[in-house]
Amino acid sequence: MQRLLRAGLAALSLAALCACASAGAPQPQAVSPQTYDAALAEQLGADEYGMRAYVLAILKTGPQDAVITDKDERAALFAGHFANMGKLAEEGKLVLAGPLGGEDGRRGLFILNTPDIEAAQDWVATDPTIAAGIFTVDYSKYYGSAALMQVNETHARIQKKGVTD
Repeated sequence: MQRLLRAGLAALSLAALCACASAGAPQPQAVSPQTYDAALAEQLGADEYGMRAYVLAILKTGPQDAVITDKDERAALFAGHFANMGKLAEEGKLVLAGPLGGEDGRRGLFILNTPDIEAAQDWVATDPTIAAGIFTVDYSKYYGSAALMQVNETHARIQKKGVTD
């Protein structure tokens, strides 16, 4: 799997290089060894490409979404949803989360700090909206920048209001 992902990354890089050359655009530069931070790469779990494995979870409209209509019950479930995301983020399990536009029932996403889908399922099962059936979840392995591991720290520094404020 890792070899396939690296080959895909190399193919994308080669395609980008060819596209830039044919368009007369400046050529991409090689990574400067002076900017490489080995300690940071190790801290974030980066491979030699600056990438790492995660699990992507897509939250979709569940069978109980239309059934659970009581405003107070929904408010409590969604308060638990946001609190659970905060807890998972504080534990270093939830790397990134956010709403989606609702196309094809897709309502939100989580990127989880594990390459193991079963571990991700256990973590996500603690969400009250999922336990109640408001959402269902589709899981997929995801290979992305290890820098995502810094999103929560940076977000905390730029967030003026909480989601539930």
